[in-house]
Amino acid sequence: MSLANGREYMAIPGPSVFPDRVLRAMHRTSPNIYTGELVDITDSVRRDLCTMAGTVHDLAMYVCNGHGTWEAALTNTMSRGDKVLVLGTGHFCEGWGAMARALGIETDVISFGYAATINPTRVAEALAADTSHAYRAVLIVQVDTASSVRNDIQVVRRLLDEANHPALLMVDNMASFGVEEFYMDAWGVDVMITGCQKGLMVPPGMGFVFFSDKAAKARETANCVTPYWDWRPRVDAEFYYHNFCGTAPTHNLYGLREALDIILFEEGLEAVWHRHAVLARAVAAAFDVWGEGVRLSLNIEDPSIRSHAVTTVRMGGQDGDRLREWLEAMTGVTLGIPNGAPAEVAPEYFRIGHMGHVNAHMVLGVLGSVQAGLTALNIPHSSGGLDAATAIISAG
Repeated sequence: MSLANGREYMAIPGPSVFPDRVLRAMHRTSPNIYTGELVDITDSVRRDLCTMAGTVHDLAMYVCNGHGTWEAALTNTMSRGDKVLVLGTGHFCEGWGAMARALGIETDVISFGYAATINPTRVAEALAADTSHAYRAVLIVQVDTASSVRNDIQVVRRLLDEANHPALLMVDNMASFGVEEFYMDAWGVDVMITGCQKGLMVPPGMGFVFFSDKAAKARETANCVTPYWDWRPRVDAEFYYHNFCGTAPTHNLYGLREALDIILFEEGLEAVWHRHAVLARAVAAAFDVWGEGVRLSLNIEDPSIRSHAVTTVRMGGQDGDRLREWLEAMTGVTLGIPNGAPAEVAPEYFRIGHMGHVNAHMVLGVLGSVQAGLTALNIPHSSGGLDAATAIISAG
């Protein structure tokens, strides 16, 4: 007997839930990919994405996922034998570093573990020790989608400035774009990457690389670049076909135009940020209460560095896997698998995505299902989690 029949809810940290309006905008025949409406839509999408990113600089758009944008950012700025500093706070930035190594770029990785943000002192020491300025870039994620930590990008910019270090500041905003506050130019970010399938509420297929004049200059000497990933023709194309090095991601562009209208011109970007912050606090409040006195806790203890896009939870033994499996089978709610957690404890973890097209009743529905699962599986937890979450929601 299952209560899962009906509309399923994918509460995973991307692909996120897509608005029906976005899907309807994509449900159409193929357009002319050389002239006309699609060209105008692409120009407006480029403009509005730069507004969201807080930049007056360039944007290259790709048919790819987040890993593709990692490669684009690296190949346009680096040469084989160059060196980068990777600030690891979970699975994804270290994955970006692994890609750099595969391209022939040397990497120094400072790993801060799976449950903490960067330590500014250690970063400052690494920059100070690099007296020859061998580091061509510092790589960091704003939000690590695996650990659910949020890093302070402005701190890294300040550390680079205090060290008078010329390295590019390169930031992965895959999970956080359209969810967390971000101001590329004001924060001194040189390269920012993101994709369409999370906070932007569009099915996977497009990746974006924003880059400053300083990063554009690095392209002049980069020898890792290849014809497909080269960002120059994508921003200076005389012929629309070259914007995507071939056929444009036509239907993603239609969906993205609709999503940007919702974010920027209907709800408003600051309101979007606020909504995500409140919903994230509601999720955290429930688990903080459920975990009182038992082995159930949020992966990130410090509320000030918890992501607004995703929450990673740790339980005891195999309970993370057990709860995920029960929720999917019995309630129709799918939670995120542990990603990058140490293998020996991975079954203890799960992740809840609350990014993009989500609202209060959706989040409360997930939390209610979680509480039902904790009870059904006899997983120890304290009472009052839902009350704590609803108190956050009611306060707005």
